[in-house]
Amino acid sequence: MSKSISKPQNEISTTMMVVLAAACGLIVANLYYSQTLVGPISTALGLPSGAAGLIVTLTQIGYVAGLLFIVPLSDKIENRRLIVTSLAIVVLALILAAVSSNSALFLTAALLIGSGSVVAQILVPLAAYLSSDQQRGRVVGNVMSGLLLGIMLARPISSLIAGIWGWRTIFVLSAAVMALLAFSLAKVLPKRKPESTLTYMQLVASLIELFKKNPILRRRAFYQACLFGSFSLFWTTVPLRLADEYGMSQQGIALFALVGVAGAIAAPIAGRLADKGLTKAITIGAIVTAILSFLLIALFHNGSLFSLILLFVVAVTLDMAVSGNLVASQRIIFSLGNEARGRFNGLFMAIFFIGGAVGSFLGGLTYAHGGWVSSACIGVALTFIAFLYFLTERKHK
Repeated sequence: MSKSISKPQNEISTTMMVVLAAACGLIVANLYYSQTLVGPISTALGLPSGAAGLIVTLTQIGYVAGLLFIVPLSDKIENRRLIVTSLAIVVLALILAAVSSNSALFLTAALLIGSGSVVAQILVPLAAYLSSDQQRGRVVGNVMSGLLLGIMLARPISSLIAGIWGWRTIFVLSAAVMALLAFSLAKVLPKRKPESTLTYMQLVASLIELFKKNPILRRRAFYQACLFGSFSLFWTTVPLRLADEYGMSQQGIALFALVGVAGAIAAPIAGRLADKGLTKAITIGAIVTAILSFLLIALFHNGSLFSLILLFVVAVTLDMAVSGNLVASQRIIFSLGNEARGRFNGLFMAIFFIGGAVGSFLGGLTYAHGGWVSSACIGVALTFIAFLYFLTERKHK
């Protein structure tokens, strides 16, 4: 029988940390399977090229909706039950995506996949809850490494499987994995019943108050929204460019996407540096890295071997920038309050996923109508806005 926990343990076990990291990675991967499959999915379902970005955008919009309306429940009801229920929604949505015969049905499934996958953002605060103050940055960094590996491995895995068995197969396989994961987590997760006396409507309404009263939350969320917007723009458009300009197959795109996995090394490093109080240094480093990355691929785009190598390099540097700043920001967010930790994290993630949805949409739109350079310039603009906002940080604590 699972052990019930009424207050945080002094130290989270290594086994539990690995379980949470693996679960987060497997769950969040569902948001990204379609990112490198935009071309074949839109062709099969009859979506015009200008609207192809909706495949990714609607998944992210669903995720934002889940963050705002499902994640707050983690501060109200027993977390394990909420996690298993959310995974059941994901299983059904993945099956719907696999059998979709038209774009409307698939886009509905994408919205539901995003909504249910917010369970990952219930697991991350749970990991912080189970850890001590001294180890929280390291624990969050390690769990986020699993989550980020899921994001980065989702793209090459989906491309590889689609190249062999077709794009629908990845959704069938993921549905089976999610069902097994729900069963496993029901067995191994400790119970956590929050002590909040607020009603559900009060919890959701309190998001506005938390947003107003916490400037550091707004600032951190804005930095990450800009970075994640540029990240989503890159990964929405680069598969299209690799296929159009370099003639890459889905297997070739899979190998390209696999390179981005190297960016996950930034998460545990950032977690340890954040524990030492170096969050500002991590953030400015991430923003500048992202700006330079987009500048390079905007300037060198002539279809040469050199420009292709640059794309490989930028795939890694962008992933490092996004993951490093994410962990540093969450280290701060999880220190704002214990009983509201789920809502703080939900707000933070919702805001930066809105940035991701905007980036995906702008990426698909600008690539269809203005080409690669147009998309890369939008990436520069998004990251430069974050830089300008960072310059005002010294005026605030």
